[in-house]
This record gives sequence, structure tokens and C-alpha cells, in this order.
Amino acid sequence: MTDDRTARRVQVRGIVQGVGFRPFIFQLAENYGLFGHVANTSSGVDIHVEGDPARIEDFVAAIGAQAPPLAQITAVETRRTEPGHYSEFQIIASRRDEGRATLISPDVSICTDCLREVRDPEDRRFGYPFINCTNCGPRYTIIDDVPYDRPKTSMRTFRMCPACQAEYDNPRDRRFHAQPNACSDCGPQVALEEDGKAILKADAAIRRAAALLADGRIVAIKGLGGYHLTVDAFNNAAVERLRRRKQREEKPLALMAPSLEAIRTFARIDPEEIEVLTSPQRPIVLLRKRRSHPIAPAVSPRNAWFGVMLPYTPLHEILLAQGFDALVMTSGNLSEEPIAIANADARARLAPIADALLTHDRDIRLRCDDSIVRKTDGVTRFLRRSRGYVPVPVFLQRRQPPVLACGGELKNTVCLLKEDRAFVSQHIGDLENLATYAFFETTIDHLQRILDITPEVLACDLHPDYLSTRYARERGELPLIQVQHHHAHIVSTMAENHLDGPVIGLAFDGTGYGPDGTVWGGEILIAETGGFERAAFLEPVPMPGSAAAIREPWRMAVSYLAHCFGDRHRDLDLSFWDAIDRDQAEILATMARRGVNAPRTSSLGRLFDGVAALMGLRHRVAFEGQAAMELEMLVDADDGGCYDFGWQVDGDQRRIEIAPIITGVVADLVRGVPGPLISRRFHTTLTALFAALCGEIRDQTGLDRVAMSGGVFQNAVFSTELARRLAQNGFQVFTQRLVPANDGGLSLGQAVAAAAIWAATG
Repeated sequence: MTDDRTARRVQVRGIVQGVGFRPFIFQLAENYGLFGHVANTSSGVDIHVEGDPARIEDFVAAIGAQAPPLAQITAVETRRTEPGHYSEFQIIASRRDEGRATLISPDVSICTDCLREVRDPEDRRFGYPFINCTNCGPRYTIIDDVPYDRPKTSMRTFRMCPACQAEYDNPRDRRFHAQPNACSDCGPQVALEEDGKAILKADAAIRRAAALLADGRIVAIKGLGGYHLTVDAFNNAAVERLRRRKQREEKPLALMAPSLEAIRTFARIDPEEIEVLTSPQRPIVLLRKRRSHPIAPAVSPRNAWFGVMLPYTPLHEILLAQGFDALVMTSGNLSEEPIAIANADARARLAPIADALLTHDRDIRLRCDDSIVRKTDGVTRFLRRSRGYVPVPVFLQRRQPPVLACGGELKNTVCLLKEDRAFVSQHIGDLENLATYAFFETTIDHLQRILDITPEVLACDLHPDYLSTRYARERGELPLIQVQHHHAHIVSTMAENHLDGPVIGLAFDGTGYGPDGTVWGGEILIAETGGFERAAFLEPVPMPGSAAAIREPWRMAVSYLAHCFGDRHRDLDLSFWDAIDRDQAEILATMARRGVNAPRTSSLGRLFDGVAALMGLRHRVAFEGQAAMELEMLVDADDGGCYDFGWQVDGDQRRIEIAPIITGVVADLVRGVPGPLISRRFHTTLTALFAALCGEIRDQTGLDRVAMSGGVFQNAVFSTELARRLAQNGFQVFTQRLVPANDGGLSLGQAVAAAAIWAATG
């Protein structure tokens, strides 16, 4: 029999470690009557298989067709080899290759099998809050290095009991080499701390935490990627207390509900949203509020949406089962700080906020916030890409040099290129304090280590004062390529859609450093990966008080009025004037006219802010984009027509006129036109304007591909209607699905643009 054998070496790459891939291969080989072995390597999974040639062909075909649910195969490579004349098929010890190309699985939610066991009083893991198997549980947040084996994770301190070890060693068990495998006898344990002391453990700790929450108290709960601050979502006094202590004025707070049925009592959900809510990634999904609902008003004030997720750890499942229909689950931090992950850090930073800590003794190696998505036109769009999705790469059109891109200042992420993959980090946050900057540095070091990437080129933003830019400059041993902010936005869309260019790029956001020294943000570019030309832009207007105009949109309203009406602005019959200090407004108008502390901006985000302030929606914001969000949510009419618009041509560039739009809005306000209709007309005007501009640019250049990116495209009304109008006009429209359109996707664009520039310059 052995004389008739043929043998193949099969190398499988992708997310193939920690997902039950080796036992899958083991059982597959047994089913086909084949011999050999399988092992994890630093590059993926390596298989030696021998036996009947036809059966080997069927075996190889089945690898891709029948892979475990969490596996993501990117390549299956086979070659002939010499038979080893094995008498069985074995799973052998992992080994480390010279290079590493394996992909690491993200953290995923508890699977149905584990959920059934944790609820079964007869099961030995009944009520155990760290139950997991190869189909679920932590991955990215507990790993130190690859290959992904228990000694290279934070589980190495927990020695398995005989029963868990037997599961771990049995290739026919779904817990075979499930690295976080444990039970109540040998694994991590929860503890409840009050007044800095652990007073209860195990079941008693969870029951006490539930009792505190039911009593209106705040509990800090340690999850997969960090701590949450938690209160009963129906207790308004508790929610307001949490806001005061956390110093988070109005920004919506996330909810966790035990089931779809519970969610339906306070939010509307459609089948597409259900699919995302129940996915293994379990992100926060933005859902429309029901007109009448029982959730505390302080959870999401002046907002039409709730951010909702289902439980994704057994601890969450057990806690919610104590009688809660919804809990607030917001990041365990003070505003603008990174979430706490270490128990000592949580005691220090969260003690002034939380009345108790529900903690545990499994270390989190790297913090990872909850991901946030929104379904728009049937497509899942990221507002924040983190837990459940990182570190799955964006696959690129071709191999790239190893580049480290440092991202922007707000909603920071970093990106590492390796071959044809772009690894965009989890959400890091706003680089406005030392703690977040330390997290930024830690993330870079961790990703470089586990992905085995040594950058040859650095990329960053043009802005000289961004901390990410300073970091890149201080690493003086590597070539540095600075990528203009809006070029990076457009390239991020091009990268995930496998476009080189040229394209018409619509880059609309709040702030980006322009090469001319002004603040850009309403840009139409002719873009390729390696460069761009500015084709059109919003007419720049002053920002009185500079950054203060971002926090106080009424300043932009005054600037637009003074710009469009001159001295007549103060005579306009607007209720807007009743809500602000007229004397201060005149000072700002003078500052704007003289250019004193009033940098000029072409930002579309600032135009949204200014119109929102003129309409009396929001004079000051408590968080980024608040005014624009409320203007979007006001849209309530299907067809209200639009305001006049136009542009001036100067050579190859077009300057979009602000005055026709602002004068139209003002005229409607003076006439008493309802706010929902004004908001509708404003949105329609912008979509008609940019569609017309794209048409003119197409006539000039022949380009019919439009790539869209930037924070303004988080506005679902604007982005959806503009994309539809462009498509109706014969354009191919490309948007973002794999990374956020906001600055969370900026690092991807920086990395790919820098790679192209580096290749072109040698």
C-alpha cells in the first residue's frame, strides 16, 4: 500500500490559528483515509499529507470548502514532496519560521455551544464567566506573540486541570488547543471590589454587582478589551450621575441588551441590522429610537439613535440574565482618556467614578474598544473599527513595502503594510494627552512584534503639531513621507476598492492641514495613489477664534453671515441673534474681517456647523460633529427643492461660492420656513452642487470614477443621496466599507500613498 502513495505539502495562510483549524484538518484527513501531520507555524498552518492521489485532491478541495466558521483562508499552496510512510495522521508541535505571515483572529463573541453549556445546570461549566472554545472567545487582546499558543498569551499563568487538559489534548474535541480553555477549577476568576477591597468572588460577585446596578449604582466591569462603566439603562438618575463623574456631558452612551426581543422594546431593527447585531463580532449598531421607549432620557439626549450591542462574553450574558433588559456600557475611562485594562489602573482611575469594580485576573495585553457601525443603504459602515475586526487586514491590490503610517490627531489609528496586506490598528483615540499617546506607542510596538514587520518607511500627516507627526519625525532613522490629509482620505477609499487612479476624489471633513497653510475640508481632488491635484474647493472663510470655532459653531455662523452680507449681517431679522452676545459677535466679525486669530477654512464640516447654529440647533458642542448630526437628524421632508449654488473658475480649479447657500438658508429662516424643510433643502443643495461639479470635471478630464471619504460622509442622508445622484449621472461611485470614512481610516490612506510615493522616488 505504501508503494502507491503520493505526498503533498500543503501550506494554508490566513486566520487559521486559534480557530480550530488543526483539529479540522485532523478529522478531514481521517475522513479521507490519509496520513501525515499538521502544525502551526509563524506563517500559518503546514500540512504533510500522503495517501491515495484522488483522495488528496479531494482533501485539498475540502480545506477551503469546509473550513471552521472563524477561519479566513487567504491562500492554499500545495507542492509535491516525498512520502514519509506515516501510519497515522497527527497534530504535531508548533514551530517558528524565519518569516511570519500568519493572521491573528480578532476577539469574537461567545458561540451558541458555549452559551448552551453556561446555561445548563448539569454542565461542569455552568455559570462560568470565562467559558470558551475554538469557535469563540478572546484572541487579539490576550496574545503576546505568534504562533498563537497558550504560553504566548496571558493564559499561561493558568495551569489547566486534568479535565480541561484532556479536552485541550483531544483533537476530536472542540476545545482542542483552545488557548483560553479553562473552567472554574483552574481558570480566571471574577471578584467584586468595593472600597478598594475584593469582598466577593465567583457567583456571589456577579450577584452583588447585579444588586448594585439594580440599586442605581455604577459598576466598572472588566470585559475583553478593557473596562466598561455600567449602570441600569432605565434609571435616569444613575445615568446622569455617571455622566457627571465621567465628565461626559451629552455624547450618547452605548447600551447592551440581553436579546433582540429586549432591543425591540426601545429601538427599531430590520433584518440587515439583526444580521450585524448577532454576528460573531457583536459591534455596537446604531438603531433608530422608538417614538416611545422606556430607556432613560439621559442615555442619548437630543438624538434619534441608540448605539446598541448584544452580550459578547459569558460574563455579560450571566450578568444581564440577573433581570436586566438593558445596561449602559460605556468606555471605562474619563473623557478623552484610553480605557482602563489593568486592574491596578482601573482601581486608580475608575474608583472616583464607579461604586464598585467587577474585575477578574486574566490580563488584557492590549486594549480594544467596542466597534461601532451603522447600516446605510444595506451596507455596514464603520464609525469605529476595533473589537471583533482588528487585526484582520485590508487586502491590497499588490505587494507593498513595509510602511508604518502614524495616522492623524483625532480618532487615531496606525497602519502597517506587509506584502499585500494593510493592518489597520484598533481605535486608539484622540492624541490629546500623554495616556493616549502612550497607548499609541504601545500599539505600534505590539503590532510590529506580532506581525513581524520592520518598517522601512514612515508616513504621517502634513500637520506639524500633530503628536503622530512628531512621533514620525523623531524616528529619524527611517525615511519620512508626509501625506496631505485629504489625499490620504481618498487613497484609503482607493486602497480598499483596489483602485490606482486617477479618480475624482470627494474629501469632506472638519479639519485638515492644507499645503497652502489654510484649513482644508471641502475638497474635490484629481487623485492617484502617489499624488493629487486640487480641482475644486469650498470658498474659504475665517474661523474666528481658530479651534474655538469648532467647539462653538455660533462663531462660524457669524463668520458666514459677515462673509455673505457684509455690514448688513447685523440687521438680519434672525432669532439667532437673540441667543448670542451681540457685542461679542461684532468683535468676532471684526476679527474675521482683519484676519486676527481667524485662520481661513474651506471645510464642509464647518459649513454644516454654521448652518446648524443659524437654525438654533446647537451653538456649542459637547462632542465632535454634534451640530452636524443634529442637522442631519432634523431632515424630515422628501422633496423641498434646493438653494442656488455656483462656483468661480480659476484656471484648473473651481472655488465654490458660499453666499448663494447661506443667503438661501437665511431667507427661509426669515420667512419662518420649518427647520426640517430647511435641513432638507440644505442637504439637497449640497448633493446637487457636488454632482454638478463632478459632471463638469468629467467633461474636462474624462474621469467617471468618484471616490468619497472624510467625516462628513458619516452623514447618511448626505452620503446616500450624493452616491445615488452620481450613479444616476453615470459615475462609478466608490465608498468605504472596511475602514471608517472618518480619520479612523486615515492611516490606511497614508500608508498606501507613502508606498506609492516611495516606489516612484526610488
